[in-house]
Amino acid sequence: MTKAEIAHVLTEIGTLLELKGENPFKIRAYQTGARIVESLAEEEIARRIADDTLEEVKGIGEALAQKIGELHTTGKLGFYEKLKASIPAGLVELLQISGVGPKKIRALQAKLGVDSIAKLQAACESGAVAALEGFGEKSQEKILEGIRNREKYSRRHLWSDAFATAEPILAGLRALPQVLRAEHAGSLRRKMETVGDLDFLVATTEPKPVADWFVAQAGVKEVTAHGETKASVRMQSGIQADLRLIPPEQFVFALHHFTGSKDHNVQMRHRALGLGLSMSEWGLVPAEGEGTAKEKAEQAGRKTDITSEEALFKKLGLAFVPPELREGLGEIEAAEKGELPALVEVADIRGVFHNHTTASDGHNTLEEMTAAAQALGLEYLGIADHSKSSVQARGLDEQRLADQVAEIRKLNASGKFKTHVFTGTECDILPDGRLDFADDVLAGLDYVVVSVHSAFKQSRDDMTARIIRAVENPHTTMLGHLTGRLLLQREGYEVDAEKVIDAAIASKVVIELNASPWRLDMDWRLWRKAAERGLLCAINPDAHDTAGLADFRTGVGAARKGWLTKEQVITTRSLASIKRWLTGRKKG
Repeated sequence: MTKAEIAHVLTEIGTLLELKGENPFKIRAYQTGARIVESLAEEEIARRIADDTLEEVKGIGEALAQKIGELHTTGKLGFYEKLKASIPAGLVELLQISGVGPKKIRALQAKLGVDSIAKLQAACESGAVAALEGFGEKSQEKILEGIRNREKYSRRHLWSDAFATAEPILAGLRALPQVLRAEHAGSLRRKMETVGDLDFLVATTEPKPVADWFVAQAGVKEVTAHGETKASVRMQSGIQADLRLIPPEQFVFALHHFTGSKDHNVQMRHRALGLGLSMSEWGLVPAEGEGTAKEKAEQAGRKTDITSEEALFKKLGLAFVPPELREGLGEIEAAEKGELPALVEVADIRGVFHNHTTASDGHNTLEEMTAAAQALGLEYLGIADHSKSSVQARGLDEQRLADQVAEIRKLNASGKFKTHVFTGTECDILPDGRLDFADDVLAGLDYVVVSVHSAFKQSRDDMTARIIRAVENPHTTMLGHLTGRLLLQREGYEVDAEKVIDAAIASKVVIELNASPWRLDMDWRLWRKAAERGLLCAINPDAHDTAGLADFRTGVGAARKGWLTKEQVITTRSLASIKRWLTGRKKG
């Protein structure tokens, strides 16, 4: 196991022990152990296990050292498996509800017999939870909101999770000898922030072997349809995957149809009719004449000269519209006028800001994060650990921040890495709009990200004024996750985005597109208009571990949906250029 996986198991052991009401010192030992493991380099953990010197690390006793060694060596831990088996599944499931932690679960079980989400909901609706000591009306409503959100979002999946499921399926389809062409379509191809199900299209003249492979592939939990034109399965992850088997001459038309949103497709069909054509998933044929669109397409057979989506758009007098833009939001008019933007590409990104280390709530050290950034080919990496008011994230106080700045400067001076590290902070915006660090502290950093992490229930006007005050601070470089939303978990707080955007443009402050798959915030729907008015974007992964650094790629997908170009994204600038920009802001 890697150190991140070991730390995850230790953290979960602590949570499970808390559910059982175990000794707080024992619980804390596992939680502390997880943090210590994260702070060590992978090589040091391996060496100490091999040398039997893990106990020499402060905070790791004999029992914990034995368990870490077992996990590292075998990938399993008997103690952990027995502990999981000893706790009813319903209690563990309750942890998925926002506002419900181990202590509250124990109280709910002991006093109300709650051992499932259904029982918890019933207890809330009856008012029994509000009547419990330590809960009250506000806690009860927050729990009910968490239950409603879980139900609301249960049928959708993060784009990144859906993509991770879809890619090996697509690769498997393309490897089959009977498959001439294969693509995924739908909201996944349009890079929507969440995905309902997966759509795969295959061009083939031998559909049966392809359908047979699809329903028998690894990871299938349930087969819901199995024919020679369509097959459907539910994967172990819970997401449904649909396969459509299409004659080669109809593939391009089906790909366009099953990719576009409803509005995009309606507008495209309307344009085709204006040209005397009937457009459908089966083909592009004369509107006049006998028979349905499908029958006409079948009669046309292999005579079509449209073998690509580019050719299909050209036939309708349009420039090619990238899949991300096919939402019916003006892309067809822009394509007709030749005014579609040259969208930002993954290869354009030169660096990232807003990333965390083990100094706050990250899972990897400064050096590990820098090495990972270099491995991704990034020229620069911004470290922005939390500030002191984010107690839950072990935010840095002034002294710890100063120590980190010195460590970063020493690392840059050492020449150990080609990737340059910028000193920064993710500074809390306090409820009244003040920043968590004084101006003289912020002045000593390369850049400052300001974010809201508390008092989410403020009114729309108060939240807007709060954020604008922070944006107008002369030391603010960029605003983090504008709405604070967590996709599939919670809605963002109420804020007037337009007023905040106005303030950011006036103050020459960047707003980030937080590329964490859970955030993708600021929302892509706001970017086109804002960027046209001069707002700059920073695509930041908000990485809390080395793997998270690569999330900037997901952010690029959202940026493309927002019609953003390379020039509108500052993280496409070279190291020399970004240094000049940061220096210029300070002088300004």
